[in-house]
Amino acid sequence: MPRTRSAAVASALAVLALTVAGCASGSTAGESAPKDQAAATSVSYTWDRNTATGEDADPVYEETTVEVPTHPETIVVFDMAALDTIGALGGTVAGAPLDSVPDYLKGYLADDAFNAGTLFEADLVAIEAQQPDLIVIGGRSAGLWKDLNEIAPTVDLSLRGSYLDTLEANTTFLGKVLGAEDKAAETLTDLEAGIDEAKAAVQEAGGTGLAIMVSGGQLSALSPNTGNDPRGARGGLIYDVFGVEPVLDDIKAATHGEPISFEFLLEHDPQWLWVVDRDAAIGTEGAQPAAAVLDNEIVDRTTAAQQDHVRYLNPTAWYIVFGGLDTTQIMIDDVLQVAAQ
Repeated sequence: MPRTRSAAVASALAVLALTVAGCASGSTAGESAPKDQAAATSVSYTWDRNTATGEDADPVYEETTVEVPTHPETIVVFDMAALDTIGALGGTVAGAPLDSVPDYLKGYLADDAFNAGTLFEADLVAIEAQQPDLIVIGGRSAGLWKDLNEIAPTVDLSLRGSYLDTLEANTTFLGKVLGAEDKAAETLTDLEAGIDEAKAAVQEAGGTGLAIMVSGGQLSALSPNTGNDPRGARGGLIYDVFGVEPVLDDIKAATHGEPISFEFLLEHDPQWLWVVDRDAAIGTEGAQPAAAVLDNEIVDRTTAAQQDHVRYLNPTAWYIVFGGLDTTQIMIDDVLQVAAQ
């Protein structure tokens, strides 16, 4: 028998409706609670779940609500951004795809953390044996919801809408779940100030920019997230959140969605080049580092190279985790590299 209650409700409007459904016996923020007391309080989490199957299937959304117990003792997390936020708010994660947890987030795992599978496939037997109170999925693991929700309340904290809106919604929700609402609000305020500082540094530095991803020796131009489409948020973050002025009005149209050449960089000549090394992010064996790929005569003729304006972004933060409180601070620090001239 499932230990959770999930329901598809009629409204098609809400994407993230977070409602505290607690009783008077709940603990105050920041205090731990016994498991029997924590079960007396819950937070409702509602989102539009894609029920379509198959890689090429058009999405079919069904509004889904899950009741999550507050102060959960045993948390299993498949979404690295959620692991980041849970840990930053003082929580501890009991299980995760251990091979995918970045080094800078491993301190948020319990000392005896168990391997819950991979980002794409859950070890259902191992998870059920641990009797978790809460399971968190998102992004690559979103398709695991149905099976995992039969084991414990499972919520999908995938990126929805803009990066900042998702960060705020997910942090606020997890703050309620963990009894760390004040810390969640304070951290969001600090990150907002940091983003403003980074945007001001970008504006002061001036000039146009281009964000690129390097993988397998090839370059791809990242474009702004037009239409607030979460699928384009990763590429557009440097422009949409941090205010870098794109070197082209329509990068997608200019590249036709294909890899770009070194000549493309020279032709459009951005004054700042922001680089994500995908091979470094995913640990591709024998891959040539992005800096080596870009070390050639053509790139050397660009304004960005000649003015020492090529900036390498933390590949794990920008490609693998892409969200969470610590990771957002890493991104802020990366963008503040514009001040290192």
